[in-house]
Amino acid sequence: MGAAAKGWIVVAALSGAIAVAVGAFAAHGLDLSTEAGRKAREWLQTGSQYQIIHALAIMGVVALARSAMLSSGLAVVAQCAFLLGCILFPGALYALAFGGPRWFGAVAPIGGAAFIIGWVSLAAAALMKSD
Repeated sequence: MGAAAKGWIVVAALSGAIAVAVGAFAAHGLDLSTEAGRKAREWLQTGSQYQIIHALAIMGVVALARSAMLSSGLAVVAQCAFLLGCILFPGALYALAFGGPRWFGAVAPIGGAAFIIGWVSLAAAALMKSD
């Protein structure tokens, strides 16, 4: 296995671990008797869900790229976009849940756009792959 593939697997695995930890905290570590606690739980659960899905997407791109089913350049674009999305979208929601400034709410759509770019890049990587 190449160093790049190994690096992407490590990144995806750590992102998945963070998502599970945040999801567990959302389920068990918040005071749900307040509106703020309920809203924080919602933000943490949403961020965790998107992060775990895209950690798995990164792993899928690694596997597909290694099997030569994708154009390698566009596969890397997809991985980078998924990683950026995993930082910005859940990161913004996590920051809001933990009392960060409200302007973090404006960062989440940028992360969402990165996720979309990742999926479009993945489709292009499959379409552009020559047989």
